[in-house]
Amino acid sequence: MKKTITLENLVNDPGCLSEYDPNAMTLDIARKYIHKFLEINLKTEYVKTEDALNRILSETIISKINVPNYNNSAMDGFAFNLKSLKEKNTLEVSTTILAGNLSKQKIKAGFAAQVMTGSKIPNGTDTVLPFELVKQENNSIVINELPKKGANIRKLGEDIKKNGEVLKQGTFLRPAEIGLIASIGISKIKVFKKLKVSFFSTGDEVVKAGQPIKSGQVYDSNHYTIQSMLKRINIDCIDLGIIPDNKKLIEKTLKKATKLSDAIITTGGVSVGKADYMKDILKKIGRVLFWKLSIKPGRPMAYGVFQTTPYFGLPGNPVAAMITFYQLVQPALKHLMGHVDYKLPPLIKAKCRKPVSKKPGRMEFQRGLLTIKNEGLFVEPTPHQGSAVLSSMSKANCLIVLDMDQGSIKVDEYVNIQLMEGLV
Repeated sequence: MKKTITLENLVNDPGCLSEYDPNAMTLDIARKYIHKFLEINLKTEYVKTEDALNRILSETIISKINVPNYNNSAMDGFAFNLKSLKEKNTLEVSTTILAGNLSKQKIKAGFAAQVMTGSKIPNGTDTVLPFELVKQENNSIVINELPKKGANIRKLGEDIKKNGEVLKQGTFLRPAEIGLIASIGISKIKVFKKLKVSFFSTGDEVVKAGQPIKSGQVYDSNHYTIQSMLKRINIDCIDLGIIPDNKKLIEKTLKKATKLSDAIITTGGVSVGKADYMKDILKKIGRVLFWKLSIKPGRPMAYGVFQTTPYFGLPGNPVAAMITFYQLVQPALKHLMGHVDYKLPPLIKAKCRKPVSKKPGRMEFQRGLLTIKNEGLFVEPTPHQGSAVLSSMSKANCLIVLDMDQGSIKVDEYVNIQLMEGLV
């Protein structure tokens, strides 16, 4: 954004920026505004290294040691001094050195030591050849092909150098990072505290799973879906239940959520229906940045702020709720969590095996089934693409991403896809 503007000014004067359209915002612009007006307030804590999986590192880690901290063999084989081979190709094996052997013995010229993977390279040697590349005769080895000096030796500090940077602040800790931290001897690390997110559903027609249901009512799948998506990115969930279409109750619940959490998510109540009160309540006790998107599914989505707590009002239709969560809410929450390198998975090309119907004017996310063959990547839309058909998300392994200006897709045309698993 070229202009410096506050959220309050923008809400009070929507015409101050030409690209700002709270009634129908493009996805890219919506992401930009959400990111701009998120206020980060990160707290930290120390956790055991083994308990830090899926947490966000809150400090840059510097190694106090070299890794490895000694020259060691990368193979099971024989260590020797390469100069010994210039006069003869047969070396006598004088000793065997196992991994963990800390002796400081020196191998004389013309001799070799049998070494195991990870064992310390003995003094006087500079090269290792694996067993399969030498010929063993009694207590000697015959080497017919001259290797390169230093072959198959892992050097001191080859992986990590002492006083070198190991991991940056804001790194998301996967199993590889946990092992890396342990490899430099650190048993406790400083991470950002887990984000707390309050969520609730709205609507008189919404019923919790396990309760009897009447004609005209629906089970609240969104509740479970959103909770699962939050848990999957390691967020502490505050479940505030199902709130009926009552302005006072909704307002009271939003105020409660503001005190309890770092962000608020609701589903339902943000479209243009008679009982969709959320927008009015937001205007009364908070600030609304936008409430419609130029995407399908997911058009009725609201983003606003209560004091400094961000609010995401997701559509009531379950597919639309999941699409808007993955495309907008999850990146925002990752930002609030301190995950500096988080990015949505890249778009990749696949050949479409079935026609796709679309009108220009809105960006669309159709659920797709990706298959991989020798000829390349192929995708086809899942049956029943309605925004209320949650089974289309369960059957899909990717999203077919169609730009605003795109029309219908013919068979064998290439389309952009986004892998579902890459979203988390």
